[in-house]
Amino acid sequence: MDTSNEIVHDVFPYLQVYKNGTIKRLVGTEFTPATYDSQTNVTSKDVMVDPKSGISARIYRPNSITKSKKLPLVVYFHGGAFCISSVGDPKYHDSLNVFVSCANVVLVSVDYRLAPEHPLPTAYDDSWFVLQWVAQHKLEQGSDVWLNEFVDFDNVFLAGDSAGANISHFMAIRAKEDLGMKLSGMVMISPYFWGEEPIGIEIKDSLRKSMVDKWWEFVCPSNKGNNDPLINPFVDEAPNLEELACDRVLVCVAELDILRDRGILYYESLMKSQWKGKVEIFETKGEDHVFHIFNPNSEKALDLVKSWATFINEK
Repeated sequence: MDTSNEIVHDVFPYLQVYKNGTIKRLVGTEFTPATYDSQTNVTSKDVMVDPKSGISARIYRPNSITKSKKLPLVVYFHGGAFCISSVGDPKYHDSLNVFVSCANVVLVSVDYRLAPEHPLPTAYDDSWFVLQWVAQHKLEQGSDVWLNEFVDFDNVFLAGDSAGANISHFMAIRAKEDLGMKLSGMVMISPYFWGEEPIGIEIKDSLRKSMVDKWWEFVCPSNKGNNDPLINPFVDEAPNLEELACDRVLVCVAELDILRDRGILYYESLMKSQWKGKVEIFETKGEDHVFHIFNPNSEKALDLVKSWATFINEK
């Protein structure tokens, strides 16, 4: 009997892996090109950062931008449990157009490679590679005209949702190295952190907890499971939070999100740590995980984006 079409990994709701090695992604496969968006007056373009590996990024800027007034820069990492989506995902493209318009920033959206074809830590390494590429422009060694002409490199922020917020955290830790570019702050939206022992809403929601357990075990096979320092920044082996190389952090959580209490724990832990910066928290009531990308023009999504814009443009 031919069993080549047998499913050996069912990572609901993201993808399935078949016995013959075929990977079928169920969501996050749509692609929209970079273009001018008339609704937000934002222009975007795709750039190849490393032709050898295929690492790329999508850069956004307000169409009204001028060289005389340089804008803050946001380096953004998309979500998708490390295994789905891209910078061309229409949900991300549309929501980032809104973000760029509202906050009046230049934004670099990082197209890191995905698991399982590229197991972790590939996503972290790719993201660091792009961050270093961005930093070259501050040193006047970069190749992108938009970054050279329109960016205020004294105002650089990291941002990301879900897995992308996780990546942001580790980029801010790694930026303690000689990045050549100071990070002003970090925006973390529904951060994807986890742990073996349930906390908060996880205790009563065993069904969703088991689902999230499976995500991490799939993208990062490890004998440490969900207490791997990459997914649980509160275990002893994880880098100390005071190593964050930025002055300010905004943590955004949603009331109904299974990851909500991990985001709150991150906020509280940062408050109690020896880190010298300022951390804020913004909670959206009655909404679930990364709700803003599904309807970026809803009232609550716009309120959330306005909180990012206020945080970034705070003097």
